[in-house]
Amino acid sequence: MARTKDYVNREISWLSFNERVLQEAMDPAVPLLERLKFLGIFSSNQDEFFSVRVGTLKRMLDAGVKSKAMVGGSPKKVMKDVHNVVIRLRDNFDTVFQQIRKELESYSVYIVDGTELNIEQQAFLKTYFNDKVRPRLVPIMIKELPEFPYLRNQAIYLAIAMYRYSEPQHFNYALIEVPADVLSRFTVLPDSESGTCVMMLDDVIRFGLADIFSTFDYESIKAYTIKLTRDAELDFDDDVTKSFFEKVSESLKAREKGEPVRFVYDREIPEDLLDFILTRLHISGFDNLVSGGRYHNARDFMNFPAVGPDTLMYRKDIPLAHKDLMRHKSMFSAIKEKDILLHYPYQSFGYYIDLLREAAIDPNVISIKTTLYRVAKTSNVVNALINAVKNGKEVTVVIELQARFDEELNMYWTRKLEEAGARIIDGVPNLKVHSKLCHITRQEGDDIVHYSCIGTGNFNEDTAKVYCDHTLMTVNKNLTNEVEHLFDFFRYNYKSFIYNHLLVSPMHMRRKLLRMIDNERKNAIAGKPAYIYAKMNSLVDSQMIRKLYDSSRDGVKIRLIIRGICSLVPGVKGLSENIEVISIVDKYLEHSRILIFSNAGDEKYYISSADWMVRNLDRRIEVAVPIYDHDLQQELRHYMELQFRDNTKARVINEKQDNTYRKGNEGSVYRSQLDIYGFLKDKLGDAGVNR
Repeated sequence: MARTKDYVNREISWLSFNERVLQEAMDPAVPLLERLKFLGIFSSNQDEFFSVRVGTLKRMLDAGVKSKAMVGGSPKKVMKDVHNVVIRLRDNFDTVFQQIRKELESYSVYIVDGTELNIEQQAFLKTYFNDKVRPRLVPIMIKELPEFPYLRNQAIYLAIAMYRYSEPQHFNYALIEVPADVLSRFTVLPDSESGTCVMMLDDVIRFGLADIFSTFDYESIKAYTIKLTRDAELDFDDDVTKSFFEKVSESLKAREKGEPVRFVYDREIPEDLLDFILTRLHISGFDNLVSGGRYHNARDFMNFPAVGPDTLMYRKDIPLAHKDLMRHKSMFSAIKEKDILLHYPYQSFGYYIDLLREAAIDPNVISIKTTLYRVAKTSNVVNALINAVKNGKEVTVVIELQARFDEELNMYWTRKLEEAGARIIDGVPNLKVHSKLCHITRQEGDDIVHYSCIGTGNFNEDTAKVYCDHTLMTVNKNLTNEVEHLFDFFRYNYKSFIYNHLLVSPMHMRRKLLRMIDNERKNAIAGKPAYIYAKMNSLVDSQMIRKLYDSSRDGVKIRLIIRGICSLVPGVKGLSENIEVISIVDKYLEHSRILIFSNAGDEKYYISSADWMVRNLDRRIEVAVPIYDHDLQQELRHYMELQFRDNTKARVINEKQDNTYRKGNEGSVYRSQLDIYGFLKDKLGDAGVNR
């Protein structure tokens, strides 16, 4: 029986994952501008962590929850632990940023603050400020206001302190929101003799402060960055007269007014100004007051301009062709000949777009049904679906309106699809639809043939360029018939079906996974081959972890690749000594879920949309699809082996949460993302490399 201490708290494990992201920013082998982007990813992750996870902890504290079972410790203790880790990571972040900034200077790239500009740059900046920036600014004099201005969630503000040295009793305060949502956070200035200069929008505003407040007679006018993070959970009312679309719309408006969960401020801010702000915001005794550096919202570093030599960025690999799709003009004929397994971003997501476009104009196609969870801002997927409607196809879209932080975009595309005439199903009551499914029905002579696409990642051409995911394209009737049943369930929730091939949550995925794990235990006890190889984003579910512990004790060899949260503690004698866990963080985001069970030599292979978390197994519609084709099984097995041997970007997950890099044999260097690209390229032979 596993004990509470045999589990890592999910919040602490999540922060440990984000520390692995920060390690990429620290790695001198990573190109400098890519290191800046990893700082941006780290910052974006921290923002989401506070909006969601810390927001939940705060709700528990406000409700007086003391249960240890819910979070692996009391909410109060976890909140304290979180704060300590956050402070440590903040200090590391500041150190890394200064290091990168200094190293960029060796390539004649300077992030300047306006204090060392030549005459030409000053003239350029003055014009840019007056023409582009100043019209976007709304300075608010806050010292005498009866109510402190509302601070938008995650927006950057400059708190302005104005003083007269000779008359310290005469001072004033102001507030300016940095318009980073409508202007670039970065401005490339005319080159100087020393090189290329880049200036933050915050500093462009600081440059113009004297002009903004020229009507005042203050000797010192300085600006300090502040940012408030709010609870981002959506609350829905029970008004049965409102559509779900209306409820989501209203909840999004309410999110902007969520309770504060973190306040970050420039550590150089004058004490009197900070006290004034905290008092007026009623957060003076707030737990998560975090002093930081001069700049906040470092997530914008993900869009830092491409300056300097090409070596400052990763070489962009062109997506590879797929050997089984090169020989066919029609996607339908290729899929009918053989199951297709696509590996993004190594192979092109364009194949999926080609399938939809072909289906849209094919006179034999009757209908297209698909699920959408996160959609690209300019979605070729949706455009192809709209084109299909215009060509007389019956198009059904199950679109998840509660995809966190993508709700507004999904609502936008919902309206577009509805206007075009598609049938919209806005999910299943009380269950998020997280499965990745597309189902095309085609008349072929006297037969009705179904083509299904089942994947691990969203049908999103933007994320498919940087997320490692898989999509199976098949006409296997055992699979396509069950996908058809799922779409019937989406439309008629009262219908129930038996799934003999797909693993579907919350219907039976958990039960069948537990049964397969138990089968490995029985085989190990009987002296038969017994192992489990699994890859996923998060492993949190305590029941699944207990089963893995039991299997380890009975001799099952378990190798796991967990990118993010891992509450399981591997390598503990008598508990998990047969379990090895690594995490890979590299240029692409490891997002796919893969499961391999030994099954006494008759291996079972699955790709899945589900992580092993309570929400995925019990509160979402998720699908794991078996891979039956022997060649594809071997391809998937080799894919996993390449990741297991990674000794460049793989970190060891252990009880200490110290994220040590995994070391291999001396002289053998393996980097799985490069090796997988090479493996898939070699499979093409002389047939060609790129699409």
